Amino acid sequence: MRSPQVIYLDAVGTVFGVRDSVGEQYAKVAIDFGVNLDEQAINYAFYQSFQAAPRIAFPNLPQAEIPIAEYKWWRSLAEQTFRQTGDFAKFANFDQFFNQLYAYFATTEPWAIYQDVRIALDAWKKQGIALGVLSNFDSRIYKVIADLELKSYFDSITISTEVGAAKPQATIFKTALAKHQLERSPDLAWHIGDSFGEDYEGATAVGITSFWLNRDRRPAKDLAQQTARTIHLLTDL
Repeated sequence: MRSPQVIYLDAVGTVFGVRDSVGEQYAKVAIDFGVNLDEQAINYAFYQSFQAAPRIAFPNLPQAEIPIAEYKWWRSLAEQTFRQTGDFAKFANFDQFFNQLYAYFATTEPWAIYQDVRIALDAWKKQGIALGVLSNFDSRIYKVIADLELKSYFDSITISTEVGAAKPQATIFKTALAKHQLERSPDLAWHIGDSFGEDYEGATAVGITSFWLNRDRRPAKDLAQQTARTIHLLTDL
């Protein structure tokens, strides 16, 4: 397999992840508002709500309105999470709590970079390979990447809220390819991500050489996962 001209990486779950758990991070902020939460219950409810929510993308929305739409999307998800656990009514002012929670996730405090990441990024940069972030995330990612001191590694950042389409839709992959003039040569790009459906299958469908990052070594569910290009660390490549 020949070396790529560019490697795209998913963000959350691939380059960095939530420290400890979403439930624990939510509980940390809730304490400031006098609310004690069951971290495990919040974590479970969050992922149920996240899976049920529409992907975070806003087709045809003017650029200036995207930050507001991002905020509302996450607020709706948070409210659904807390209503599911029965904690919503505990907050005297849920909007005030959520405003602080949203700002908190724009800092480095709730995030941790995986240990293999800088080693892999340094190696690829030394080889002269361009790197890009390709993520179903919102515009807070720019601050997070900068504050985690990762900005210098990446030549492009492509996120679903700005594109108006989310992985596994072809549009977001094609937008990322265009930033590196590879629209007609997707085979010269690699994509690495922890979601089999959104990352691996989505990138493969547009002709990008894809790798499924299975950090937790989850057993393959079907033949498609069994035969996929699978790695457990970025340094496996």
